Amino acid sequence: MPRTLVTGGAGFLGSHLCDYLLEKGHEVICMDNLLTGSLDNIEHTKSDRFKFINHNVTEYIDLDGPVDYILHFASPASPIDYLEHPIPTLKVGSLGTHNALGLAKKKKSVFLIASTSEVYGDPLVHPQEEDYWGNVNPVGPRGVYDEAKRFAEAITMAYHRYHGIDAKIVRIFNTYGPRMRINDGRAIPNFLKQALTGEDLTAYGDGSQTRSFCYVSDLIEGIYRLLMSDLNEPCNIGNPIEMTIQQMAEKILQASGSKSKIIYTPLPEDDPKVRQPNIGKARKHLDWEPQVKLDEGLKTTMDYFKEQLNV
Repeated sequence: MPRTLVTGGAGFLGSHLCDYLLEKGHEVICMDNLLTGSLDNIEHTKSDRFKFINHNVTEYIDLDGPVDYILHFASPASPIDYLEHPIPTLKVGSLGTHNALGLAKKKKSVFLIASTSEVYGDPLVHPQEEDYWGNVNPVGPRGVYDEAKRFAEAITMAYHRYHGIDAKIVRIFNTYGPRMRINDGRAIPNFLKQALTGEDLTAYGDGSQTRSFCYVSDLIEGIYRLLMSDLNEPCNIGNPIEMTIQQMAEKILQASGSKSKIIYTPLPEDDPKVRQPNIGKARKHLDWEPQVKLDEGLKTTMDYFKEQLNV
């Protein structure tokens, strides 16, 4: 039975990963300090192969016994979170990744780091392919997240090259689904909350900036395939169907039956104008591409939000 550590395992993506790994027969250790994660995301997990440890991975990590896989997902991930917690975001990307890699070296574990499309910054290349180095403002307010992840990629590759660790880097594009926080601050949670409670939907700028939205089950499947692959280079996992924020707001109004209006607020500093993954590498090496249609994914996500909001 593989024994697997998921840092940030009580978060949105981490908790879905824990569920998937348990289904695949793993013994799962979920480590989280609950800065942005929640025990609500893992309270349904009753397996005797599951263990939760409340620990901040910026402090030294040690576990008894073997650890076959380490998936490092600990980090604030929404702009609201990393603007509120800039230093913990930098520390978890640097010290936290260093500690997780140290454990992987000691235990001879396969290591996977959750990176992000934000390493591409406000891209000058479209769509974004893994060999693009990005256009990032290192001293802007978003730099705390972007540069933390860029450093995490750099130290992961250093451990791969120097210590021979079997390391994987997944660059995650916009993902949505159940267990996103109501006040997450990203487009889909914002729009769903506003539409379901009768508030106006707030779009940044003129709503023309684009994103590509991947349903969470598709993303987790892609991550698992990467974990089990022999690919040691960064790999984009996301849905290549691009749409504007305006189109997403209209889609949610239509799906919810809401009579709310769309209003426009100033575009945040360094907010990317476009975002679309080139997933050629994932198709070729992982035989992966997203399966869940937007209408289907939005319905499941909306049902979850209705339950959370009691509407």
